[in-house]
Amino acid sequence: MWKSFAALLLSLTIHAAAQTPGEALPTVAKVEPPNWWAGHSIDPVRLLIRGSDLSGVRVEAPAGLEVGLTRVNARGSYLFVDLHIDPDLEPGAYPLRLIAPSGSTEAPFEILPVLPRPGRFAGFDSDDVIYLLMPDRFANGDPSNDDPAEAPGLLDRSKSRYYHGGDLQGVIDRLAYLDDLGVTAIWMNPIYENVDHLNRIETYDGEAITDYHGYGATDFYDVDEHLGTLQDFRELVDRAHALGIRVIQDQVANHTGPYHPWVEDPPTPTWYNGTKAEHPDNNWQIWTLADPYSPPGVRAPTLDGWFLNILPDLNQGDEETARYLIQNTLWWIGISGMDGIRQDTLPYVPRDFWAEWREAIAREYPDFSVVGEMWDGNAALLSFFQGGQARYDGIDSKIEAVFDFPLFFPIRDAFLGRQPLRKVVETLALDRLYVDPHELVTFVGLHDVSRFMSEAGADFQASRLAHALILTVRGIPVIYYGDEIGMQGGNDPDNRRDFPGGWPADPRNAFDFSGRSDQENRLHDSIRQLVRLRRELEPLRRGDTVNLLVQEQQYVFARRTRQQTVVVAFNNDTGPARVQVQARATRLPDGTSLSDRLGGITGARIENGKLTLTLPPRSVATLTAR
Repeated sequence: MWKSFAALLLSLTIHAAAQTPGEALPTVAKVEPPNWWAGHSIDPVRLLIRGSDLSGVRVEAPAGLEVGLTRVNARGSYLFVDLHIDPDLEPGAYPLRLIAPSGSTEAPFEILPVLPRPGRFAGFDSDDVIYLLMPDRFANGDPSNDDPAEAPGLLDRSKSRYYHGGDLQGVIDRLAYLDDLGVTAIWMNPIYENVDHLNRIETYDGEAITDYHGYGATDFYDVDEHLGTLQDFRELVDRAHALGIRVIQDQVANHTGPYHPWVEDPPTPTWYNGTKAEHPDNNWQIWTLADPYSPPGVRAPTLDGWFLNILPDLNQGDEETARYLIQNTLWWIGISGMDGIRQDTLPYVPRDFWAEWREAIAREYPDFSVVGEMWDGNAALLSFFQGGQARYDGIDSKIEAVFDFPLFFPIRDAFLGRQPLRKVVETLALDRLYVDPHELVTFVGLHDVSRFMSEAGADFQASRLAHALILTVRGIPVIYYGDEIGMQGGNDPDNRRDFPGGWPADPRNAFDFSGRSDQENRLHDSIRQLVRLRRELEPLRRGDTVNLLVQEQQYVFARRTRQQTVVVAFNNDTGPARVQVQARATRLPDGTSLSDRLGGITGARIENGKLTLTLPPRSVATLTAR
């Protein structure tokens, strides 16, 4: 296995030799990544080995692996090692030998079998309906990990910022519910290892804040023990794929948690932007990043600042940091078979890094998809961060999908009675700014905003109309867990309540019809009907859009493909509305009878080039030719 018998003999001799007095034996605490694949587009793979007394070590590798660059940091606590992998190397264990004058130690490393491509790494697009869930708040499938020995004392369902016990097994157990709802993709919050000691946790208003949500990683190569194991994640992906459901992982390349080992001992001096003792504070001025008149010094606080003056900001301008993050992303994809990534805090990372990161994904997984979080209601600013073309600075981020916050705000305003429905259409008119508006991710609720049903003016019909809008207009719709039954909740963390029935002791089980109220069932069944209708009718997923009527509280539009047209009509008024539209743009001939697939109106017919509809109060109709 070793390159030569002589090398093996030398290694064993050194390893067996007594430690030289005054010299410490090197130790290895962690190898990242712990494994890789032969024939991968990343070759060499660069290992980051954390340990002690690593200065001056020589690295030997088994046959099939060739050691390239080696570099150790000043403290001797991190060793960077490039490994070239023979493309024909068989899967198995291939430990490295770290040799020092005092002796040698082993760094474990494996070559993994490549996951079969069919049915994996498939990406997502406007054909999909995404379901966002927080594993800790969705369902508890494995009580044995509720209060794990390695992270005790962090479970308390009565406290909104503690762990509540939901886990990956709980998601697996509820896949049938999601399949019945009709969703085709699951987006979960990060599942990274997070802070695990109660005495190291920040407090807010006297309550401890755990990182149950996953955005404060302390280990990018492990799963939080409260959520399960890496094997659980792989099983979830496989089980979801068997049902035709894709899996989107939330990732964070902008920052770590405050208790990551790097904070006290960074692998390089510039691994972070600043240090724990001295660092910039983020000023949230995203607009400066798109401003051609803002020099680097003006943009720096937004790109380099630590979130809330707490979350350490990773420096993607450091070659080693950037490489680590790219390899970590590819590792998660390759080891799980997942289909997409939701990348947190997109604008706070330099766009030239995103271009490099996205290109690395595409080389290995060409069908894979990415959506970036860009939280701003300004469509002109949002469009700057959507990839697909170079901007004024010559950079194309290549991030194809971004969250449609500009549409989110008027959707809520319209259906909560704060502004006319016309404002939604005016926002859609700004689609001219985007490279591809069909790649925008639309939503009524997310984990970072108050629940729709807790807003003033909300009721079940308003929620139905809001969800009908995102399920019929262009884009990739997201349903936030529990919104399909009208769950309530204010701002974070109240918007992250447990799904009723996800825990055995819950007084009711809202995953089942019998555990929901009549109103909850009406909303659930309505959204389910809309989701399934979107899957059935291709124009609702990928058709072009033509507006037929825009009034203060009425909106009629057509979604068209070459094969089919769907006419969608909204009446957001409290009284009925009779509307008439020119039918030519529908491409449907005179005499065509239309059927409302939602069952709200009857007798619709195109006559003399016109379509006349009588719309009930606060209603939506989807009409197709009979």
